[in-house]
Amino acid sequence: MSIISKDIQKAVKLLTDEQLVAIPTETVYGLAGNIFSEKAIKSIFSTKKRPFFNPLIVHISGIEKLENIVTHIPEKATLLANAFWPGSMTLVLKKNEKIPDLITAGKDTVAVRVPNHPVTLELLKQLPFPLAAPSANPFGSISPTKPTHVERYFKNDIQQVLDGGSCENGIESTIIGFENDEPIIYRLGALALEDIEAVVGKVIVKNKKEQSPDAPGMLARHYAPSTKTFLVDNVAEEVKKHANKKIGVLVFKNSLNNDNLTEIILSKNGLMQEAASKLYDALHELDSLYLDVIIAERFPDNGLGKSINDRLQRATFSA
Repeated sequence: MSIISKDIQKAVKLLTDEQLVAIPTETVYGLAGNIFSEKAIKSIFSTKKRPFFNPLIVHISGIEKLENIVTHIPEKATLLANAFWPGSMTLVLKKNEKIPDLITAGKDTVAVRVPNHPVTLELLKQLPFPLAAPSANPFGSISPTKPTHVERYFKNDIQQVLDGGSCENGIESTIIGFENDEPIIYRLGALALEDIEAVVGKVIVKNKKEQSPDAPGMLARHYAPSTKTFLVDNVAEEVKKHANKKIGVLVFKNSLNNDNLTEIILSKNGLMQEAASKLYDALHELDSLYLDVIIAERFPDNGLGKSINDRLQRATFSA
């Protein structure tokens, strides 16, 4: 029996009863629980097999709820929130005393965002508490962008995937922290660096930290298929190195025209947004085919191409 359902009231009841529900956002599906329930939060970590040192993102219904979560909002954080919320941006700000240390990995900051998905915004408006919601996948594996992805992962562990269709943006939110009130990119994501800099000026990117990460998504290996994966500039040349193997290829826009491999083209028209939205679904598909290797093409290093390359780099065994 499928756990996929459009029933928001069922989700409200489950979450109020300290259960977990997978929720849709414009980025990826999240595994959500009441931020004030120790039972629910511990269940998120155990269900995902996620280490406690990796903080969670808190989801709120609107910018006006931010003052219930944090103690200080830098001027540039306000500019960013007004520009991009609801949307694919997470802000890391000084938390208030009500926010459990379990969510923030003991740090004095909390990651928070307003998701841009009508189903989850309606859900959040009906709940008297915010939701913690990391991606709804086992820790380190490919993030889910369709309800069926979540169901395959967790059909025996949770009671509902709240169906919001396919995720429009397809990769996680961009995470922005603040040092001396100046913005720092902790995770490249679905909001392009250039769009952020158009609002607040030049921003430093500091998105790799293995020990005590400041935000989710900073670990070197993450978002990964179980199939050995390579990220390369020249896919055709890499294919030659894997003779007599079952090969899957992930390319941006140009086909290799090779009948001896399985190929997915992310955007025949060369559109970065389309490629980003299809990225994880393509990796799920290739990973299900029992291939020997997946070879992914490196994207142009601008706009969302930076974020796509970041995800593919973390998914690989070899650069």
